[in-house]
Amino acid sequence: MKNFEINNARFVISNSDIAKCPQDGKPEFAFIGRSNVGKSSLINMLTRHSKLAMTSSMPGKTLLVNHFIVDNSWYLVDLPGYGYAKRSKSQVERLEEMISGYILDREQMTLLFVLIDSRLEPQKIDLEFFEWLGENGVPFAIVFTKADKLKRTELKNNIERYKRRLLEQWEELPPCFVTSSESTLGRAELLSYIGSVLDSLNE
Repeated sequence: MKNFEINNARFVISNSDIAKCPQDGKPEFAFIGRSNVGKSSLINMLTRHSKLAMTSSMPGKTLLVNHFIVDNSWYLVDLPGYGYAKRSKSQVERLEEMISGYILDREQMTLLFVLIDSRLEPQKIDLEFFEWLGENGVPFAIVFTKADKLKRTELKNNIERYKRRLLEQWEELPPCFVTSSESTLGRAELLSYIGSVLDSLNE
């Protein structure tokens, strides 16, 4: 994988209506995960911009689809987290509708990065989400976050366990990345992968 870098990233628009997303046809790489998985921190780490995506210790802060333009050539999209229990049923339904609408209907959505907390056992809600993505033919990759919170052996064992669990449902695994927003672990690999996907779109 060749080196690929982000030189400039800026916020463009937040909204709940896919029809109001940017209409310039540029490819979009979207990030999603359960509430409090470290999504905003990862986006800030990738862009080297400490306040690009708003981070919060309060789970469930992102309630809209947020577009950031990167080097004027592609978008990084911050999607609302799923699985936050303290929301009303109607709010949960609205969010699910917004998320599924974006993922399934947004033609520019090139790839979805699904974030998983590397400290946890495989969660039912994540496994069901992967299954839904597979059923709908959505291209995605898995990003294990918070790798700095575990000892190296523990991290390796957790991820291997997770992969084994996924292989019970899948014939092959999607691309997987191990990251830490604190230490920037996995940044180069993740960006190189985005770069290779962008290259393949231009072939």
